[in-house]
Amino acid sequence: MAILTLVVLLFFDLNSTPSARLTSGALGAALLVTAVALVFRTALLAYFSTQFPDLRLRRIDALRVVTGGILGVLVSISSVGAGAIGMIALVILYPQLSTPRIVGSDIAHAVPLTLIAGSGHWIRGSVDTFILGSLLTGSIPGIVIGSCMTIRMPDQVLRLALAAVLFIVGGRLVI
Repeated sequence: MAILTLVVLLFFDLNSTPSARLTSGALGAALLVTAVALVFRTALLAYFSTQFPDLRLRRIDALRVVTGGILGVLVSISSVGAGAIGMIALVILYPQLSTPRIVGSDIAHAVPLTLIAGSGHWIRGSVDTFILGSLLTGSIPGIVIGSCMTIRMPDQVLRLALAAVLFIVGGRLVI
């Protein structure tokens, strides 16, 4: 889906003001929904377990594939999805997993997906190499520090910290 979305994006002017507003709004909304889902994880899990008490393995497999397709589209359009919305989907599909395990699985999924979407934007000429270099300079040490911290942090603290960051960033994008 990421590749198909990149092909479709070739026919649109992504630099226009309406496109930028739409992308920012969609990104902000996705981040806010994710923040709310992280805060109310227990209530969401209770709701989904009563509504879908016997999700069979075959249905979970289908939902996982559909979720992957949606994430491919969202990452290619706005760079959001693999982390933010992927977290919600994994929490709902795998309620027994701890937050560090979900984060790790989500990141492992995000890497190849982001590589494909990023390559498409690179080919299209919509990557600013200075910004990319600056982000990587800070992100690489941050990844090492964050990975070490998530193993040692209590699940609830990690969830609330992630929710707070997502809420602040999502709120700024929506307003």
